[in-house]
Amino acid sequence: MLHLGLTGGIGSGKSTVAARLRELGAVVLDADAIAREVVAEGEPALARIAERFGTDLLTADGELDRPALGRVVFGDPAALRDLEEITHPAIWERTARLREEARAAGSRVLVHDMPLLVEKSMGAEYHLVLVVDTDVETRVRRLVEHRGIPEEDARARMRAQVSDTERRAAADIVVDNNGTPDETLAQVDRLWTERLTPFADNLAAGRRAARPAEVTLVDPDAAWPETAERLIARIRHGLGERVVTADHVGSTAVTGLVAKDVIDLQLGVASMAEADDPELVEALAALGYPRSAHIDRDESKDGSLWPKRFHTSADPGRMVHLHVREVGSPGWRWALLFRDWLRAEGPARADYAALKERAVAEHPRWEEYAEAKEPWFAEIEGRAQAWADSTGWAPGHG
Repeated sequence: MLHLGLTGGIGSGKSTVAARLRELGAVVLDADAIAREVVAEGEPALARIAERFGTDLLTADGELDRPALGRVVFGDPAALRDLEEITHPAIWERTARLREEARAAGSRVLVHDMPLLVEKSMGAEYHLVLVVDTDVETRVRRLVEHRGIPEEDARARMRAQVSDTERRAAADIVVDNNGTPDETLAQVDRLWTERLTPFADNLAAGRRAARPAEVTLVDPDAAWPETAERLIARIRHGLGERVVTADHVGSTAVTGLVAKDVIDLQLGVASMAEADDPELVEALAALGYPRSAHIDRDESKDGSLWPKRFHTSADPGRMVHLHVREVGSPGWRWALLFRDWLRAEGPARADYAALKERAVAEHPRWEEYAEAKEPWFAEIEGRAQAWADSTGWAPGHG
């Protein structure tokens, strides 16, 4: 089941996007609604709130007087902490139960509508994060006109949230809600058809996303490192201590280098036996990285074989090559050395860029393109090692 985190600033139109995803077939868990449900009349959390903060916070009908509670905890960190210690476990327990119910029912896409997703650094918990992005002035106008919120109150609420820049940095997908409602819904419909349902189907089948028949090189993208960080955070969250090292490698890790729009990641594990552990293989597949069993090694210039395991992305919107190698092995070391050498040496970057352009022009198909570059790799292995020796380079991360 594909797990999508949905967020956006107050007044951004997040609820509109959530409603459309529900119409298209997603199960939507509304974090605000769940937070209200766990403090409803008869819920254990409500009894604990009354015990901690007083029964005068209950209405005549026995329900929580939410504005009164807000006045009690506002500006009082200790009181707010006590409230969260009561409500947060109940919220997460109910969220987990609803998620498992959706999974058991065979749901393909689960959307977690979470206003504070970025504030709480929750992006690693989802396959994808969708941010509804709307200009500040448009949001203010909508809050004033549609919700009757005074303008200064609207702006104050926005200032209390993370910035739009921070939200966009956390996003795998951005829906622009500055246009008409029909334009926004059209974006959601395309997203559903072109990315979410294919991704969900690939997850269920344990298969990689389809890729074009031929290689295409693109100009450097400043967002590549940020994207890699998000992907690494999800892998670490999903695999825990099994991950010894996790690094962005390959051409997209080198600033200014023309590249395929593919994020290469290297996952360092304690041993190849660990890489072959069925639990790890299954966990990576569940995260969206099924194994490509036919690729299990690299070859050095002297003909020696460097074992690895290769996983690729099930997400049709983001191609990822995940190389799993034993920490300290020659292949693991070379991936880091090659990246750092290219970062440091302008002539090496220029040589590699020229090689790429020639190779893609003459051999555009994936396997042929890779083979066309092999002789150059054999030639430069000594140059890269000489640079490492002269600079005192040692494997690091980045």
